[in-house]
Amino acid sequence: MQLTTPAVDTTRTPAEGRPLRIGVLAIQSGFHEHQVMLHRAAANAEVVQVRTKAELEDPALDGLVIPGGESTTMSIVAQRSGAWDALHAFVRKRPVWGTCAGMILLSADALNQKKDGQALLGALPITVRRNRFGSQVDSFQIELQEPVEVLSEGDKGSAGFPALFIRAPVVEKVGEDVKVLTWLPRTSGESSEAVAVRHGDILACAFHPELTGDDRWHRYFVRMVADARRAREAAA
Repeated sequence: MQLTTPAVDTTRTPAEGRPLRIGVLAIQSGFHEHQVMLHRAAANAEVVQVRTKAELEDPALDGLVIPGGESTTMSIVAQRSGAWDALHAFVRKRPVWGTCAGMILLSADALNQKKDGQALLGALPITVRRNRFGSQVDSFQIELQEPVEVLSEGDKGSAGFPALFIRAPVVEKVGEDVKVLTWLPRTSGESSEAVAVRHGDILACAFHPELTGDDRWHRYFVRMVADARRAREAAA
């Protein structure tokens, strides 16, 4: 599925007159695909790769995507490079979106970790279960029918969206003020499982919107970033 409606320009705010600057954490795996989709979703935004402490501390960085990949590797590389503390601070003050491994890194707790565990950013009060559906060969795609606020973006109206799960986590437990946006329906008597959540300016998905050609989740995040910057400018 590919959406072709021109992106709504939500990327400029009146106080500064500069375009939004959105970073994609480019430590490992699927950051390029997120860049492509963000450019499609908001053609006037400045989309940049972010790796270093200095780049994360840039006051002009309005939002950040933490992509899929291998969450343990991402945390180790960020710590060894000296970027971890800056990343820890950034996700508590600006909008951030984690997909798959990014959801795991943002979480407060993760089940099914590797033997020695891993560092978590802890900004999102959820518990996730890593690799809920098995290995890479168990990947699958399904069409989901919510949330309305995301499905209303772009030209597909209320149509469902393709959700691609690759070694994906699920949300086992949500904390206070966490809104579940999307549930994955299960068969054989199993309960539905939460696969997308929002907590303030933190968005997290267990699946990979950047790999489907449907840019509505990226539009939704761009709007989150724009709204947060307008609020900061109004309060200044």
